[in-house]
This record gives sequence, structure tokens and C-alpha cells, in this order.
Amino acid sequence: QVQFVESGGGLVQPGGSLTLSCAASGFTLSAYGMRWYRHAPGKEREVVAEISSTGRTTNYPDSVKGRFTISRDNAKNTAYLQMKDLKYEDAAVYYCNRYPGTSDTWGQGTQVTVSS
Repeated sequence: QVQFVESGGGLVQPGGSLTLSCAASGFTLSAYGMRWYRHAPGKEREVVAEISSTGRTTNYPDSVKGRFTISRDNAKNTAYLQMKDLKYEDAAVYYCNRYPGTSDTWGQGTQVTVSS
């Protein structure tokens, strides 16, 4: 079945960097775009990055543009999210999923904490 396993989160100081990984299984990764989402307490889940199936097209909301970079390695069935210049407001649980056809099955996410 479709499965996502996110990893790489942790505690980082403001201005710091982290790289998240998303290991996908149960489907052909190269046939789907991939998205990273985040969900902070008291807020709606939001998309923070997306990448097309080929990797040629990426999109970011203004809140992370220039600081976050999404990439993928279809041979490894893995997507990545490089985050730099992290801010307090980036603290959240980060998830990945595919598109179109977002899976109802979500991973456990990976916690990103930004604190001095």
C-alpha cells in the first residue's frame, strides 16, 4: 500500500538549516508530483513546496520562497526538502504526499522545532 516515511526533522536555531527526506513506497514515484506540507498547532495544514514528476517544475508559497528547495530522486523513491534561514514560524510537523491523487494515507511526519 501507499506509504510515506518522513525524517530529518529536529531542533534548530533561527537562521539554521535542515534537510528533510520522504521515502515513498507502494506506488511508482516517477508518475506523480510530490508535495511537502506542514501543520503547526492552531493552523491549517499548508503546502510549502511541490515538484513535478520529472523534477523540472517546482513551486513555493511566498512564505518559504528562496529559503526552501524541494528535490527528488526517483531512483531512490525519495523526495527531499532543504530548508535554510529557518524562522520561528517554520516550526511545524512536516509531511509529504503525492499529487495528483493525494493519498489518504499520510506518514507520521517529522517535527521541526525552531528555538534559540
